Amino acid sequence: MNEKFFDIKKEKQDRIINAALKVFARNGYKHASTDDIVSEAGISKGLLFHYFISKLGLYEFLHDYSVRFMHLELSTRVSKKGNDFFLLREQIEGAKLQVMKNYPYMQQFIDSIPYENVKEALLATEEKKYVLKETIEGILAQADLSRFREEADPAMISLSIDYTIQGMMKKSFLEDSFHPDMMAEEINGYLHMVRNLSYHP
Repeated sequence: MNEKFFDIKKEKQDRIINAALKVFARNGYKHASTDDIVSEAGISKGLLFHYFISKLGLYEFLHDYSVRFMHLELSTRVSKKGNDFFLLREQIEGAKLQVMKNYPYMQQFIDSIPYENVKEALLATEEKKYVLKETIEGILAQADLSRFREEADPAMISLSIDYTIQGMMKKSFLEDSFHPDMMAEEINGYLHMVRNLSYHP
């Protein structure tokens, strides 16, 4: 990409980034249209390619930017000493939602990466493919799993939480009702319920 992209006003940078995140998250790499991206961003296609060279260059930039941005938020917002599994999950989701106040479609874009089946898109994300997964696994490794009931499998519960939250996110965007603070309240309520069902009395 052309590093001069970072010389333009932050508002314009974010407008372009958000437009691209939205189109790629909704349509996947193959069906994402640069015409839709420039229309959403309010810029010319020539300007888009001036900064990112190609659709693949833009996709690769978005992935790198999203991973770095999300990793930084997780590093600063999650307690390094916490050991309550559900509190750690709450902090992880809180970090994601904080990011989404600036970049509403970033998490959906990140979630879409594992489902890509276009070779060039897969290769573009290969280098940092597992960074966020490993970061979150490292955070959750702090948790004291002895608090769980014998019949409660923490790994299965964590996967169920992931699927539920992704479903909640998709529903709120489809209904055009997404708001980070309201979503945080809903997620925290769900985590509290699962905590009560999963931990020893």
